[in-house]
Amino acid sequence: MTSVVTNPSAQAPRPSVGAATPDAVRLTGLRKSFGTVNAVNGIDLSIRPGEIVAFLGPNGAGKTTTVDMILGLSAPTAGDVQVFGMAPRAAIARGLVSAVMQTGGLLKELTVAETVQLTASLYANPRPVDEVLERAGILDIGKRLVSKCSGGQQQRVRFAMALLSDPKLLILDEPTTGMDVEGRRDFWSAIRADTAHGRTVVFATHYLEEADLYADRIVLVRQGTIVADGTTAEIKSMTSGRTLRATVPGLTEQALHAIPSADTIELRGESLSVHSSDTDAVARFLLTHTNAHDIEIVSRGLEDAFIALTSNNSEGQK
Repeated sequence: MTSVVTNPSAQAPRPSVGAATPDAVRLTGLRKSFGTVNAVNGIDLSIRPGEIVAFLGPNGAGKTTTVDMILGLSAPTAGDVQVFGMAPRAAIARGLVSAVMQTGGLLKELTVAETVQLTASLYANPRPVDEVLERAGILDIGKRLVSKCSGGQQQRVRFAMALLSDPKLLILDEPTTGMDVEGRRDFWSAIRADTAHGRTVVFATHYLEEADLYADRIVLVRQGTIVADGTTAEIKSMTSGRTLRATVPGLTEQALHAIPSADTIELRGESLSVHSSDTDAVARFLLTHTNAHDIEIVSRGLEDAFIALTSNNSEGQK
């Protein structure tokens, strides 16, 4: 399913979204259980209109289950979901919400333009087909069969379909899965250009560099609960220490084990990497006791923070 639609032909007037508008998404005490498994275990989250929020977590953290409840595809076991101050299905019926999912929603025997036109026919007041094709960056391939489109182009078709209702909230669930590097970059350029006018975007992805580059805010989930919420810089700062990298010819076993304040040490040939809460002490030792050169000290990245904050042995989560 690409664009989530509930009786779109009967769309009610769309409320204006401005400074006094309710949160784009508000989750309060949200829980979802499948038998004895708690997939979502008490999430409280507010997302303001215009934010671009990355919803991250390891497999089984509860991301997809939470997204399904925001889209009204699944009812919570407990707690409340509001989208622009109303129930998810009410917001969707007003054309306020669309989604770009990983797969589905495309008829391969139709052209790109025919596919989008077919979806447009479900809405009372859709945006013009050529307009959404242009905003998705695929106007030039409108006459191409969907079956002849690359994976990245098919995702752009789904993006164009999601834009037909001119939604105020766009949900992206692993939108660039299967794309090559260029396709991912082009897709996010199209998303960023389209959201420049205040659309709210919530996306789940396994590509952490996408969150690092495009999110205003990152929400990390583990075992159905939020473990971190902040800007990329704030998330990175939650893990202590820095990493020192250096080239060290002829490093002896004795000197290797004598490196002070080292949390982890990795040596590949002459390339040394040391994580430490006191990289200055490591640098002084290397400069005075070894032939180290090309020393570089960097803060831990988003991947380090992600691993440190979300690593767990959970099983059975959805």
